[in-house]
Amino acid sequence: MFMSFKRNHISKIIFISLLLLINSCQLKEPLKNHGIIFLENRSEKLSLNRSNKNDVIKILGKPHIKENDFTWVYVERVLSKGSYHKLGQHVLKENNVLLISFDKYGVIKEKSFLNKDNINKIKFSEKNTKNELGQKSFVQKFLQSIQNKMYGNKK
Repeated sequence: MFMSFKRNHISKIIFISLLLLINSCQLKEPLKNHGIIFLENRSEKLSLNRSNKNDVIKILGKPHIKENDFTWVYVERVLSKGSYHKLGQHVLKENNVLLISFDKYGVIKEKSFLNKDNINKIKFSEKNTKNELGQKSFVQKFLQSIQNKMYGNKK
């Protein structure tokens, strides 16, 4: 009698511990990372007027975008799985951008860190670039107008 009670008690403990183990695995949310992980922490290691391009490459690696030799851009983006009511779509958890400007000697003169809250406040140029490559030649325009006239009458 005592032996059967012990077996039931041990099996209950094993069952509960397995249940807790499976539950704890599901609490961890899966993340998708793009860019440099922990960009804000790494950017704090860089100091103005002291760190140079070599220090930046050592801490952050090669830049994602080089506007020129004087401005480098680093990006961090973290997506997580959405909850059940979002049907598992990805939700933007972090979206960080680090802009670093250098002087002519390669020393950091300015750095700015933008997160997903203040990144929308960036003003972009309203100017439009005229694209010569996408425009059709006179012959293409002429042939397209003839084609439109031919197929336009069939409707």
